[in-house]
Amino acid sequence: QVQLVESGGGSVQAGGSLRLSCVASGYTVSSNFMGWFRQAPGKEREGVAAIYTAGDSTYYADSVKGRFTISQDNAKNAVYLQMNSLKPEDTAMYYCVADRPLVGYGLGTVWDYNYWGQGTQVTVSS
Repeated sequence: QVQLVESGGGSVQAGGSLRLSCVASGYTVSSNFMGWFRQAPGKEREGVAAIYTAGDSTYYADSVKGRFTISQDNAKNAVYLQMNSLKPEDTAMYYCVADRPLVGYGLGTVWDYNYWGQGTQVTVSS
């Protein structure tokens, strides 16, 4: 059974930083794609960052480019999202996603990933 467990969310002031972690069990992170989606209240779920773990390519939403960095640690079977210069509009529930069999390019859609974590809340105050 695949489990993705996120951690690292919390409340910060604008300009601050957080590092989200996603540890996988029952799944090897180096298989294909892993990523992060987020959903703010009243908004659709959107892709934030993705990494092609078999080849180390990374992709970001325009809104987070230059501020967020996705990385992987195969030894720990984990992926991370380093979030710097946080803004109030980054406030959302952040979800770790894994396994995108139809590899392709870019962030992918919510339909492309087979496994989702339970989410970790990020709140940025102004």
